Amino acid sequence: MTTPLAGPAAASPPTPGPGRRAVLTRRVRLLVAATITYNVVEAAVGITAGVAASSSALIGFGLDSLIEVSSAAAVAWQFAGPDPRSRERIALRSIALSFYALAVFVTVDAVRALVTGGPAEHSSVGLALAAISLAVMPLLSYAQRRSGRELGSRTAVADSKQTLLCTYLSGVLLVGLALNSLFGWSWADPVAALVIAAVAVREGRLAWRGDTCCD
Repeated sequence: MTTPLAGPAAASPPTPGPGRRAVLTRRVRLLVAATITYNVVEAAVGITAGVAASSSALIGFGLDSLIEVSSAAAVAWQFAGPDPRSRERIALRSIALSFYALAVFVTVDAVRALVTGGPAEHSSVGLALAAISLAVMPLLSYAQRRSGRELGSRTAVADSKQTLLCTYLSGVLLVGLALNSLFGWSWADPVAALVIAAVAVREGRLAWRGDTCCD
């Protein structure tokens, strides 16, 4: 996340001309810059709030933001060269490895929390962060995916899925933190973190195979 990297020619979108390709390439670069900026802030807030509240899910969410930065950086590296397609496979593998790294860390930390039984504390900052990301990330992911599909870039689409994953994680995090805060269900936080890890493994496998562009 070996299968072909491209589907049948009939299923592929029309190839844009040189002028349109230049416009789409600039748009992808701008979206990558926006993704990196937002996720750096999100990571700092999420990890800080997670450590303060002893929340595995919140820390995992903050780490996912760092993974999203590395994913976007791989796309930026690809499009910085004169021939982006020649760098596509390496960028896709980098994105896949970033998904796997997230899954390993979050799983270990969540299992530790379940075994030790240390409850996470209420985090107003975490709840606000999850709600804001739940509103922002779908818009950013849609713009990335639309531009990436038109450009025929598997890495841009894979990165949009990383961003969309952040949307799902925002919802999972919001539910987990709310259940813990309202009902004292300490298990909800690490269970939410394990959901995050499972989704990350799936998306990592898809990115590794290059199976991202048209689904």
